[in-house]
Amino acid sequence: MTSPPLPKPIRIAFCITELDPGGAERALTQLVLNLNRDDWEPYVICLGPRAHLVQVLESAKVPVLCLNANGLLSLPRVLWQLTQHLRRIRPAILQTFLFHANLVGRIAARLAGVKTVVSGLRVAEHQLKWHGLFDRWTNWLVATNVCVSKGVADFSAEVVGLNPAKLVVIPNGVDADLFAQATPADMTSFEIPAGSRVLISIGRLERQKGFDVLLDAVASLNPLPDDVYFVIVGDGPDSDNLRKQAERCHLTNRIRFPGRRDDVPNLLAASTALILSSRWEGMPNVVLEAMAAGLPVITTRVEGISELIHDGVNGLIVAPDQPGELATAILRMLSQPDFCRSAGPKSQSIVAKELTNQVMADAYVKLYIQRLQRPAN
Repeated sequence: MTSPPLPKPIRIAFCITELDPGGAERALTQLVLNLNRDDWEPYVICLGPRAHLVQVLESAKVPVLCLNANGLLSLPRVLWQLTQHLRRIRPAILQTFLFHANLVGRIAARLAGVKTVVSGLRVAEHQLKWHGLFDRWTNWLVATNVCVSKGVADFSAEVVGLNPAKLVVIPNGVDADLFAQATPADMTSFEIPAGSRVLISIGRLERQKGFDVLLDAVASLNPLPDDVYFVIVGDGPDSDNLRKQAERCHLTNRIRFPGRRDDVPNLLAASTALILSSRWEGMPNVVLEAMAAGLPVITTRVEGISELIHDGVNGLIVAPDQPGELATAILRMLSQPDFCRSAGPKSQSIVAKELTNQVMADAYVKLYIQRLQRPAN
């Protein structure tokens, strides 16, 4: 029997832990912005305080509520406020992103009578294993878990113990034109001589991203070609330790730490290659962005990479936590300019066909319609 057509627009709520610019936060923002407003009426709820992406959403006339969570002591208040808000707007679907929003959102949806909950699993969490326990214990409240890569789906089934029948894979998307058409940044502002080759890394400065491994790899490249520099963009809890490590390794003349930047497309356009040194991931957005910018990628073999990078075709893949392998890959990249030139267009072709924001949004819409046309949870 054919299901009756759904009344339009369909009200949908999105809940995320915070809206500072990050991979998951940008993915949610782009998903919401790419929904057809004739078909969907989106609301966004952020557990944390107002941040930059709130303005982006509000400028597109998307209602945003920030609950100003501040640690575990605020959890009862946030849960109560989220439940009350869901009761008021009565969405057909609640889509959650990130661990804390997944957990609180599931409980609030149950209390508010929201029948269909879709959770977003963004990373294979190797460090905080208690996240997996809570995810498994509360997953009976979820209709579908959207994993950003097959690697995350496999981890969620095999390690966390989630029901594979409730797991689907929808990769992140990227604004291909934004990165392909970006004007190169002036790297001399970082005291890098004009015409130098720049190997760039971008991410939160924390253990997961493996920047300490990258510094060890660079330190072993002695001597470095005179025209090669490394730029590590981002901030985080390991910022001071990484700067001290660079000093101990006598790398301060070749490595730059410009902090967090808002001109990533321009920085990528001015770079020779991207290095991802992560110990674990989900679907690294920075690799998508580098591919869209036409850069070859040196990356560790982490979750999501096998769906983006083909070793020796549009990048080089090494084992995580192996500075020697990473150093060898860096030298190979630097010594093969023809490979660098050919890898970029191959990556851009993959992104344009399979990994745009609109492709991502269309996949989510297809999933939402499927969930609404069959019994919830």
